[in-house]
Amino acid sequence: MANICLVEDEQKVSAFICKGLEEHGYKINVAKDGAAAKTLLQAGDYDLLILDVMLPDINGIELCRQIRLTDTKTPILMLTALDQVQNKVSGLKAGADDYLVKPFHFSELLARIEALLRRQKAAETEEHMLVFGDLKLDTWSNIAERSGQQIALTAKEYTLLELFMRHPNKVLSREYIAEQVWKIDFDTGTNFIDVYVNYLRNKIEKGFNNKLIHTVIGMGYILKSDK
Repeated sequence: MANICLVEDEQKVSAFICKGLEEHGYKINVAKDGAAAKTLLQAGDYDLLILDVMLPDINGIELCRQIRLTDTKTPILMLTALDQVQNKVSGLKAGADDYLVKPFHFSELLARIEALLRRQKAAETEEHMLVFGDLKLDTWSNIAERSGQQIALTAKEYTLLELFMRHPNKVLSREYIAEQVWKIDFDTGTNFIDVYVNYLRNKIEKGFNNKLIHTVIGMGYILKSDK
C-alpha cells in the first residue's frame, strides 16, 4: 500500500488521520512542522504528501512551493481551515494537486487520496510506455514491440529508439543524436550515426510496408508515419 507523509501540527487531527489511514492499510509518517517534513522527505520516498497550511515554522503553501522545486511528481493534498477561494488558488499555484477544507469527513479525505494515487499510477504507466502507431517501447522492461512482435535490440539501438520515440515527428540532427545517445560531440568526418540508424531501421521496419524512420537531407532523421 502507498507510503504517505503527513505534515500536521494539530495532534488530534494528526491522530485522526493516521488512525483512519492505517486501518485502510496505508503506511504513514508524521511531521509536526516544515523542518521535520524536509527531513522525512530527504530520508525516504513517498507516494503522496498531505500538507497542512498553518504550520508553526513555515506556511504550508510556501513549503509546497519549496518541495516542487525538486519534486514535481509526488501528489500533494493541502489541508486548511481557511475556506477562501484565494487560499485554494494560492495552494494550487504553489503546486498542490488538491485541496481539502477542515473540518472534513474521513471518507472524503480517503476518496481524494485514492483519486490522487490512481491519477499518479496512470501517469507513471503512461510515461513508461512509449507508443508510436504499432510500435511500442516499455522503458521499465526495455522491451520493444511492433504489432505485437518483440524486437531484439542492442543497448545503443534501444537508446536510439527511445530518443526517437520521445521526440516523434521532430527532426533530430546527427549532432543531437550523438550528444544524447553517445554523450559525445558529433564528428562530421564519420558516419557512425547513419550506420546505427540503419541498424535500427532494419530491425523495426523489416516485414512492414509502413516505414517509420526517415532521412531529412541535410538535417538529420525523423520518426514519422509515411501513411
